[in-house]
Amino acid sequence: MSAPEHHTVTDNVRSLFPGYFAMVMATGIVAVGASQQDLTWLADGLYLVAAITYVVLAVLLTWRLLIASKLLAADITSHTKGFAFLTTVAATNVLGSASGVIHNQWALAWGLWWFSLALWAFFVYATLFAVVLKGPKPGLEKGINGTWFLLTVATESVVVLGALLLARHSDDLLAFALIAAFALGLVLYLIVMTMVFLRWTFAELEPTEADPPAWIAAGAVAITVLAGSNLLAARGASARIDRLAPFIEGIVVLAWATATFWFPLMVAIGVWRHLINRVPLRYHPSYWALVFPLGMYGVATYRMRAAIELDALDWLPKATLAVALFAWAAAFVGLLGQGLRHRR
Repeated sequence: MSAPEHHTVTDNVRSLFPGYFAMVMATGIVAVGASQQDLTWLADGLYLVAAITYVVLAVLLTWRLLIASKLLAADITSHTKGFAFLTTVAATNVLGSASGVIHNQWALAWGLWWFSLALWAFFVYATLFAVVLKGPKPGLEKGINGTWFLLTVATESVVVLGALLLARHSDDLLAFALIAAFALGLVLYLIVMTMVFLRWTFAELEPTEADPPAWIAAGAVAITVLAGSNLLAARGASARIDRLAPFIEGIVVLAWATATFWFPLMVAIGVWRHLINRVPLRYHPSYWALVFPLGMYGVATYRMRAAIELDALDWLPKATLAVALFAWAAAFVGLLGQGLRHRR
């Protein structure tokens, strides 16, 4: 009988899951949702967890760059792992948004927003160049997964925080850039959704591969709702946005309807995977990609309700926050349990 395999801290850093920043995304957006419902103590606590996690993961990613640069480069240029690094962009902007909304730290928010632009430019093009130019390539069946939706999530996250900043610092060039990024995020979603839907409907779907990143299909349009709603909220600071307000509102409603449409399918995939096919429900870092869309949908609905003056949806952000908090707690308990098992 072979001895159990033990992994050192260095081994874990070498193989650090590229999408772990989704924990910051999930925690930060649930913190914003709690703040919207005046749960100040909860928002403060979750914000602290998100901020600490962000710093720890940034240190670990830098450490990985120093000790395993070839493995890191291989992941960044991989069809299946590369776009997961865009969680760094979304996490940076979610943390920046939470810093401003919860603690009024807008100087910090500006710094994080500029940093996110550098991360976006590097990770989007490093991975995109590789998957387009590098061979041999996997087929659609093995080469695409839910992490590709992070192209939209990362792009729209830049708009989410940028629009909050625009409302406090009127600038026409910034307004134009945010509108352009908002439109780009939507186009990227249409491209990726077409490929993913073809994958889902015309190739066999194995229970073990129907993983939580598929939930980002809903999260990507939910964050588009939030981006557009924040733009509409900033129309007083930009005549350009004010002129385009009807167009932006139309896209916001379209994105909200699409996000709402996807949730039943995501739940059905989970039931099919775990109850029908009995795939064990074990913690994995990718489960934070399930929490994020839930939290984002609630926050986005709250902002959309105010932006388009639709009070009939007042109950939905409250209900969604409750579900998102339950999912967050379950993922966090799973993380703690995994940590305790590794210490034995």
